[in-house]
Amino acid sequence: MKKSQRPLRPTASELDILLVLWERGPSTVREVHKALKRPASAGYTGTLKLMQIMAGKGLVSRDEEARAHLYSARLPRDRALRQLAADLLDRAFGGSGECLLRHLLAARKFPRPELARMRKLLAAKGE
Repeated sequence: MKKSQRPLRPTASELDILLVLWERGPSTVREVHKALKRPASAGYTGTLKLMQIMAGKGLVSRDEEARAHLYSARLPRDRALRQLAADLLDRAFGGSGECLLRHLLAARKFPRPELARMRKLLAAKGE
């Protein structure tokens, strides 16, 4: 990630909303709230307030043309996930991909087919 770029650091709740927007595309607050499948105690107004905060932070954009405002993720999913991964790599692993990979493999058991795909990705990067 370029040093001049502000890192994308959504909270867990903000990331949940971004995941919905990446899956559904532009959506109203009501559509996002319904898709989140949160407990009844998590009300619509909480989702609305969070999405307004996200708009202020530049995580989402809001189209105010229609009666029900449509929200969209500001960055495409792949680009945002690359930024999140790069930020985590720098902050938690001191920029060491080897350290990240070691901890990733220790944290979870991956099925053999997925490990094979990971090996191919690593091999392709080394060419």
